[in-house]
Amino acid sequence: MKGPYRRPSPFLVPFLSFSLALLVVSAAFAGDDEDLQKYQRQLNSEVMAQPFAVEDNAKVDAYIKEAMKKNLKPPGYAGTHWRPSYTCRNLLRYSWREYRNCRYYYRYYGRYYP
Repeated sequence: MKGPYRRPSPFLVPFLSFSLALLVVSAAFAGDDEDLQKYQRQLNSEVMAQPFAVEDNAKVDAYIKEAMKKNLKPPGYAGTHWRPSYTCRNLLRYSWREYRNCRYYYRYYGRYYP
């Protein structure tokens, strides 16, 4: 005859259940690092495939010099990106033309857009 049945410790069942769940979850996410690396490589190749052109400040200076020779009045700002406390550099992220026109406006009037 075998001895009396012993109940497992009340802490043993939840601990084993948690350990098993943790093992299953870690196995499910094991391939995640490889997937992330694959997606990162794909994103890098897409970004590098696009042309990266930093416009030349000499072109802006030449534009300004030519416009001043012709005595052209710079247009007021008509876009939607200008904010108080911005400088022309802030517009560069939106549009090269807005940046160029802002620089000309600043050179002509000695102040930024109102």
